[in-house]
Amino acid sequence: MTRKQRRLTMIGGSLAVLAIAAALVLNAMRDSIVFFSTPTMAAEKQIPPGKRFRLGGLVQPGSLVKGDNLAVNFSVADGAATLPVAYKGILPDLFREGQGVVAEGALDASGVFKADTVLAKHDETYMPKDVADALKKQGHWKDDYGAKPGATAASAPMQGASK
Repeated sequence: MTRKQRRLTMIGGSLAVLAIAAALVLNAMRDSIVFFSTPTMAAEKQIPPGKRFRLGGLVQPGSLVKGDNLAVNFSVADGAATLPVAYKGILPDLFREGQGVVAEGALDASGVFKADTVLAKHDETYMPKDVADALKKQGHWKDDYGAKPGATAASAPMQGASK
């Protein structure tokens, strides 16, 4: 073999090993690519009791029931299906009825999702109160920070545009 043939063989072998490693990693992560399952997806997949997954959706209005020792029950809906959730712990500050939520846990034998972690979701226009107050104090606050995207974009002048 010439030097060029050995070099091409080494490069080809390295690429083959890299492709096999990438295929193994992607195959192992195939179930983890979805960040959460909705109640409809959970029903369609027929997830067995005890298997851990993430449940995402909106907290059903009127379903929040607080019990003793930080126990909370609520329902998560996605428009087509609803799944009851039981959680014991401190809820996030943004958690409320009608708000998006992602819970981690498993279904029990009775079909109730037993969550051990609850994360509240917010939209892209969310800004923590202390950050908004600091911006107002420094004079950097713009009135359209809390507005929905596209609502005031046409009427607001462009900042920093030269005339």
